[in-house]
Amino acid sequence: MRCSFCRGEAVYEARYSGARMCRYHFTESVERRVKREIRAQMDLKGNTKRIAVAVSGGKDSSTLLFLLHKILGNRKNVEIFSFTIDEGIEGYRPPGVESARRLSERLGVEHRVLSYREAFGATLDDMVKMDSGRTIPCSICGPMRRRLINEASLRIGADYVALGTNLDDYAQSILMNVFRGDVARMARLGPHSTVKEGLVPRVFPLRLVPEKEVMLYAILNGIEFDAGWCPYYSRAQRNEFRDILNSVEERSPGTKFSIVRFYDGIRDILADAYQAEGLGHCRVCGSPSSSDVCPVCSFLERVKGSGVPEQKG
Repeated sequence: MRCSFCRGEAVYEARYSGARMCRYHFTESVERRVKREIRAQMDLKGNTKRIAVAVSGGKDSSTLLFLLHKILGNRKNVEIFSFTIDEGIEGYRPPGVESARRLSERLGVEHRVLSYREAFGATLDDMVKMDSGRTIPCSICGPMRRRLINEASLRIGADYVALGTNLDDYAQSILMNVFRGDVARMARLGPHSTVKEGLVPRVFPLRLVPEKEVMLYAILNGIEFDAGWCPYYSRAQRNEFRDILNSVEERSPGTKFSIVRFYDGIRDILADAYQAEGLGHCRVCGSPSSSDVCPVCSFLERVKGSGVPEQKG
């Protein structure tokens, strides 16, 4: 198989475009898309901008940190920081934390770790046991992670927090909101172009890079990452949407890109329609919330009698 651009040996065929790419042109293709998204999602002109990167240690976030450092690392007005959220999942999270630490050290990027135990008084493993199976772990872990990601970014004084959301993840999130009829959540999906009090804008530089291309880019460029799977992953509803999208993509290559183009076409309309709603603050923890008590505090209140200590400030 020969590269469509230079006739060299191809390492990848993009079925959605029909292009076959050698190592050089594949790498160039990924980096071109990421550079375009960086320009579209972040205003890096003028004064120093701080970018916080949430790094789990997996392929997506590790590749994101590598790319941001490669593309923006030499800019004098850009500072990059990384952090990892330690949920306290035995046998899964420790290797990821170590992988994220080593990559950050290799790139010369300051790295921090925030833990559920420190922030909420218990690990996710402990909470799942205390909850006696009443809650799907991913449904509560998501809000907890988002809160700590925002808090970590605020502590760093970040102008943006970059997440390793790839094309597959992004298209799945759009489809999930459609199935749920949750237009308000769809409007908040991001990437965010405006600053709201107490919230650091989230950006997704990898959102037009398919998951398998992220994996190949990491391998070809020697990016260290942890390939472990969360033990709670099989219980996530997102898996159903992953299967649906992969099935349709197999029959109609490019479907995932089409879903993102559709969302981009209505994103400004949704933002204008829902901007007046705004966000309040949770009366328990004070974090930004669309409800009187945020999902994290509601969950912790329910399991408090099972032994979860008070949250730390």
